[in-house]
Amino acid sequence: MPEEVFELELMGGGMERRYRRMRPEVEQMPWATLDPSLYPEASVLAARQAWTAAAFQEHRTAAACAATLRALVAVRAPLDLLALAARFPLDELVHVELCARMAMQLGGATELIHDPDDLWFDPDRSLSPMVRAGDLVVRYFCVSEAISIPVLRETCRAAVHPLSKAVLARIVRDEAAHGAFGWMFLDWALPHIDQAGIAVLTAAAEDALRQLRRTWDEIRRRPPVIASEVNALGWLETAEYLTLVDRSLESNVLAPLRRRGIVPRP
Repeated sequence: MPEEVFELELMGGGMERRYRRMRPEVEQMPWATLDPSLYPEASVLAARQAWTAAAFQEHRTAAACAATLRALVAVRAPLDLLALAARFPLDELVHVELCARMAMQLGGATELIHDPDDLWFDPDRSLSPMVRAGDLVVRYFCVSEAISIPVLRETCRAAVHPLSKAVLARIVRDEAAHGAFGWMFLDWALPHIDQAGIAVLTAAAEDALRQLRRTWDEIRRRPPVIASEVNALGWLETAEYLTLVDRSLESNVLAPLRRRGIVPRP
């Protein structure tokens, strides 16, 4: 499929009213309080790019959560665990709107081209259903979501504008359950997975970590910005961000994986 511009829309009318009843907190944000004219143009542009990229990443995560939920149903995961996972795609779609509206408050989203066929990873169909489910959970919850939680918490703590702090606080509240979910699943599933399956989960963790490190390398190349401005507009200064993810990687991702017999190579 050819690449497309990342764009979003609402149907409006009765459909939007149902959505608002499900998640009223979106409309309750202090949207009118952010004035981008108070900040340097370069910082506002960087914030628009950051919030656009965040909206796209949340969109991808919504797809990943939906794919994972399907895999969990296939292996007849415990119903209470499934019920918890069932709320995750909606959480992520709410985060998509929050991030997109932040970009719009700053003057509009920036152009982002993506491949719709590359939104999530499909495990090898020759693997057992349990290992396929474990592959997705390890990638998206034990690595990606687990490392995002300390970053979001620190970004929220550092945010000084009421709107950016409110948006980030809402995302943090949702993501806390996402981060714990991966470990709950593994504790249930690992007794049903043999050593060959553990090797697949280890490779999944290594692949997810490689992708994270590529993202961090891109962030490392960004030009420096003034911390007070980025904190107001809703993200962390580059050096602070990289220090945080480096510190959090061991405690939030690698150590819990090792305790469960999944040991990614350095």
